Amino acid sequence: MRRYPVILAALLLMISVAACQKQAPPHAAAADAANDNAMTGPAFDGTPRIADAPGGVHIQYRMYGSGNPVVVLIHGWSCDSNYWAAQIEPLKARYTVMTVDLAGHGGSAANRSDWSINAFADDVIAALTAQQVTGPVVLVGHSMGGPVAVDVARKLGAQALGVIGVDTLRISNAPPPSAAETETRMAPFRANFIGATRDMVSGKFFTPSSDPVLARRVADDMSQAPPEVALPAMLGLNAWDRIAALSALQAPIVLINAEQPPTALAPLRALAPQLRVVTMAGLGHFLMMEDPSRFNPVLLTQIDALTTDPT
Repeated sequence: MRRYPVILAALLLMISVAACQKQAPPHAAAADAANDNAMTGPAFDGTPRIADAPGGVHIQYRMYGSGNPVVVLIHGWSCDSNYWAAQIEPLKARYTVMTVDLAGHGGSAANRSDWSINAFADDVIAALTAQQVTGPVVLVGHSMGGPVAVDVARKLGAQALGVIGVDTLRISNAPPPSAAETETRMAPFRANFIGATRDMVSGKFFTPSSDPVLARRVADDMSQAPPEVALPAMLGLNAWDRIAALSALQAPIVLINAEQPPTALAPLRALAPQLRVVTMAGLGHFLMMEDPSRFNPVLLTQIDALTTDPT
């Protein structure tokens, strides 16, 4: 596990943005024939690569596997791409996989002042551009990575087969908090980032049946996130115009969410009629880390559905 962990969908609620062995069916021949820009040649091996995002910010990304579509894994608030470690092997056996460390996270640089969702989306676009990916893409985003994936899909247009959000986008129509409300919620993190973050993780990120070792590791790791990145990223997430973004999204969107808290499906579908939700019971915010043997087949099935029938 790297030093920057993922933030819970409860954080999305707090700041009003809301946060295998089983094989899926093989791709249909028609879908394969349509994918003219497949990533061909020897399989990628995960060697770190660097792309330049706007402003000359170095973005670290990695490529694994081969074939179409290119599945882009986007981490959440204060995490890095290593939090997808349990998904790499099953995904790369069937697809080309790209993981991206957003600016200020993991191996990427932090020499910027714009920590908006749009800027994070440009980090992903920079990696796709550097890799010359012109074929179909599926964007998978956890927690804050869900809004990032939505904005990337909007930038890619028809190239994006779909968005898969992982425990994210639970609230879609709540009005954003006022500046005073936002500052009140941010105040504990400004005063004691380590303590407030550890309390939030310990109290809200896991279920009573979650692995206590994993829960402790995540709490310890999150408390090490740099406040100079984490705090403005919270504000950037808060400022994301979810109503405009989801309303403008043309690609299909799937949410793989934990059972609790419930996903506000009706208002989400009012904004994105093509949206569907898969609910996983008994897991906390870190679905992909807590039980990969359950999560990975669900993810593979949803990717396959977008690939074989992107409408």
